[in-house]
Order: sequence, then structure tokens, then C-alpha cells
Amino acid sequence: MNHERLLSGLATMAGSAASNQVGAAVGAHAFPAIGPAGVVAVRQFVAAAVLLPVARPDLRRFTWAQWWPTLLLGLVFATMNLSLYTAVDRVGLALAVTLEFLGPLAVALAGSRTRKDLLCAVGAGAGVYVLVLPDASSDWFGIGCGLVAAACWAAYILLNRLVGARLPGLQAPAAASAVAALLYLPVMLVLAVQGRLTAAALLLAVGAGVLSSVVPYAADLIALRRVPARFFGVVMSIHPVFAALAGLVLLGEMLKTHEWLGMAVVVAVNILTVTGKGSPARGTTGPTRLAAPADAR
Repeated sequence: MNHERLLSGLATMAGSAASNQVGAAVGAHAFPAIGPAGVVAVRQFVAAAVLLPVARPDLRRFTWAQWWPTLLLGLVFATMNLSLYTAVDRVGLALAVTLEFLGPLAVALAGSRTRKDLLCAVGAGAGVYVLVLPDASSDWFGIGCGLVAAACWAAYILLNRLVGARLPGLQAPAAASAVAALLYLPVMLVLAVQGRLTAAALLLAVGAGVLSSVVPYAADLIALRRVPARFFGVVMSIHPVFAALAGLVLLGEMLKTHEWLGMAVVVAVNILTVTGKGSPARGTTGPTRLAAPADAR
């Protein structure tokens, strides 16, 4: 592979990761007005507005064998983004994103009995403990939301593998994004009736959708032509770092020493895992990340 082409692809992927986390930080500024659910609702409509015209799924021709995993995928999208943004609201961007990364890491380690992978699993657990340092003052609900987001990301990976074998191209994530948008339609209606959908809140939420969905989608399309798939898992490992930086610059979130250390351990474990196996988030890279958090997401 051409060296310059590879470096260009890696830079594009890094830009995608940075855009994703900046988008989450931008969306957090709309929380006081419309809450995490409102931001997620707008983001889902942005994702559907981009994916549906691109994929053009013929929903009338879907069989039940294609519909049920697609419906579950839509429910996972809706739950994953809400739990992640709720965690961001309660425990901060860096901690929420790092906890969410346990999902693809768990998928990569699941069923493995090698000594290296068992040590990676123990290392990930130790990293999370150091990151959180649980005590009586810990926000357990926020931490729990981060773990729910992790479980949803793991479910997303598994469902995407299943539905990807039943529907071509981006038809499944496009249809699932439409399902998720419909699930959030009542949220949009309630916010509209309450008069909370102000121009400023909508602008911030749409900005979050564009930066966390549209830009990563376009960037990943470009990067996939230049970078081997195995590099995606490694570059995705820097998402918590970008989340910490975005939280610091845009939200004023200062991490403590133990939080930086715990995050570094989780990132290192993820890199060790994906370099040994390939990307743990296979099925989360490339265009299908539009409706996910790549988290995020």
C-alpha cells in the first residue's frame, strides 16, 4: 500500500473520530433546553435523512426474516444513543465514551480462552475500576447508562453481522435509522408542544447530528478506500482520548489523574486486542457507523 495513501487514510479516520466526539460535546450544550432525549431524537432524524436517500431500501419487499433483526437494530440505535448521552450528561463525555468502549471489546474477547485475551479482560476490568474508583459519591445511574450503551454497542455489532447477511449494502442500517427516528417522534412532538425546540437548541442538536453522523460517514467512506480494515479497530481506540479533549475544551470537564490512567489502560487493552484479532468492532466501521455511536457515538 502506498505510504502516503495510508497516512492520508489514517488522518481521515482520526478526523472522523475527532468530529464524532466534538459533535457529542456540541450536543451536550443543548441538554439544558431539550435534554439528552431531545438531542438523540434530532440526531436520529439527521441520520435517517442521510442514510435513507443513500441506501433507498425497498421496505415493502422486506421479509419477516429481514424485518425482525432490522427492528431490533432500530431499538438498539435508540437505546444506545440515549443511554450514552444520558451518561455524558451525568458523568462526563470521557468517562461515558470509555465505558461504552467496553462493548466492542467484550465482543472481541467473548469466547476466547487464550492467556493473552484473558489478561486483556482482566486489564479492562482493572482499567474501568481505576477510571471510576467507585465510592459512595459515585453516580451509579450515569455509570450504569454508560454500561448500557456498551451492551447496546455489542448487540449492534452482533445484529449488524446478522442483518448484513440478509440485506445488501446499507439497507439495514438505513431502515433501522428510520425505525429509531419513529421511536423518537413522540419526544419531538412533546418538546414542540412544550415550546422547548428553540432555534438555538435545534441548531446545536443538528450540529451534533452532522458532526457525529454525517461527517464520520463521509470520512469513513474515504478512509475505507485507503486503509486496511484492521486499522479501524486501532484508530477507534483513540475515541476516548478525543472525548477527553473535547470534554476539556468544549465542556470544561477536567479529568483527574486516576481517570486518565484508567482510560489509558482501557485504550491500551483495546489496541492489544484488535492488533491480535483484527477490529473488534467489525460491523461498526465504515458507513454503518452513521447511525451508531462510533458510538456514538
